[in-house]
Amino acid sequence: MRILIRFTILFALLIVFLIMNGDSFAARGWLLQTLCNDPRLYCIVVHKGETWDSLFPNPSRRDLVMRINRMNTRIWPGMRIAIPRDPYSTNSMEYTPFSPYRIPTGRKMIIYSPALNAWAAYGPAGNIIRWGPGSGGQDWCPDLGRPCHTPSGKFRVYEKRGYGCASTKFPKPYGGAPMPYCMFFKGGFAMHGSRGVPGYNASHGCVRIFVDDAEWLNKGFANMGTQVIILPYPFHSYAKHAQLDDEDDEDDDDGEDIAQMNLDDLDPIKIS
Repeated sequence: MRILIRFTILFALLIVFLIMNGDSFAARGWLLQTLCNDPRLYCIVVHKGETWDSLFPNPSRRDLVMRINRMNTRIWPGMRIAIPRDPYSTNSMEYTPFSPYRIPTGRKMIIYSPALNAWAAYGPAGNIIRWGPGSGGQDWCPDLGRPCHTPSGKFRVYEKRGYGCASTKFPKPYGGAPMPYCMFFKGGFAMHGSRGVPGYNASHGCVRIFVDDAEWLNKGFANMGTQVIILPYPFHSYAKHAQLDDEDDEDDDDGEDIAQMNLDDLDPIKIS
């Protein structure tokens, strides 16, 4: 009887977990399927004992594969990952999911796509300079009891901090979560470095990116006032978020709702 009760409890917890995170896993599955269908890539299944380091001893190759899969967290047995067919390829720009050019605006901009789990930095001439993996706000935050999507729209960087940047709110109740090289663009929302970019949207609303990418953006690209565009969430997620009154969503004169944006501002995103 005790075994049955324990099994029932575990099963119930699993159902609750899937309900709370189902959209995230569905989005991850869609992205992975897209990668596996890319003729330049092929997918493998991770076996017991395999790690990023053991599979890809070459640091440049390992970094490329992690970027393609949009994650820097550990891999586990049974997991599928996408790998370039070219065994010598190490240039991540060959695998960018974004358009290489946008209509020139004469100013720099950073774009994040929750659907692609990726960001891109464009120069004033409209050319893409660098891209990388990202993880935005998840569909449901259990510790908050509500959705916590990253707000969609056009914003501007209004504050930057260095390696020691940390959250004043998470984890609850005292904060302290590392946010190296954070760049705030709306209220308490920021892009920042993280060792927890898992290949799907999993944050409380900030955009987590690789630490070296955050350092590059913070020190070598973004200035005060640099435009940040957060694209809408896929499927029905944005509709749910549009009704959310987020306590971290402070008023920002530079913010503009995505629904009011001119479609000319958003070039079509290619999916390779």
